Amino acid sequence: MQITSLTLMYAFTCQKGCHEPTRQLFPSRCIRWCVGLAVSSRAMNPSCIRTPLLLVLLLVTTQPHLSRADVGTAAHYSPPYTPTACFGNDPAQFPSSNLFAAAGEGIWDDGASCRRQYLVRCISASISGTCIPSQTIQVRIVDRVLSSTSRPSSNGATIVLSTTAFGTIAKSSAAAVNVEYQQV
Repeated sequence: MQITSLTLMYAFTCQKGCHEPTRQLFPSRCIRWCVGLAVSSRAMNPSCIRTPLLLVLLLVTTQPHLSRADVGTAAHYSPPYTPTACFGNDPAQFPSSNLFAAAGEGIWDDGASCRRQYLVRCISASISGTCIPSQTIQVRIVDRVLSSTSRPSSNGATIVLSTTAFGTIAKSSAAAVNVEYQQV
């Protein structure tokens, strides 16, 4: 016996066997969901499953991909990087990997973004082939774009990456790319 499809059907009503919460919501009838498996070309008789059980089944099997990431634009900027809005002239503010960034106004949060870390991934650019596939970096916010000493390669970016950080996820010849970013 080969299962060829799963059919979900709504609209099966019954008077018997309603549990109390359902009876309160639907005083005239008890609503049930039915699931039927189509075996070969014949459909089996659907077996009724109470709504709460089916809802749990649907949530477990069809749970959408949950993502807390946002989409924005990334530009890059070059040295000099100091002084910064977050830490002034302190050289210890920069990670040894040189993966750091300046926050655009959308994530600046009145300076609360200082020291925050973000996962950043290039998702597209105006020129095909600009993004480096499968590269995700983790950057630390050390500055604010509007007050940074160096100007960004493109205005209005969500996040402005150091040249090292930008070159890790995209071709450095690009002025800006679209990115997916997520606070860590």
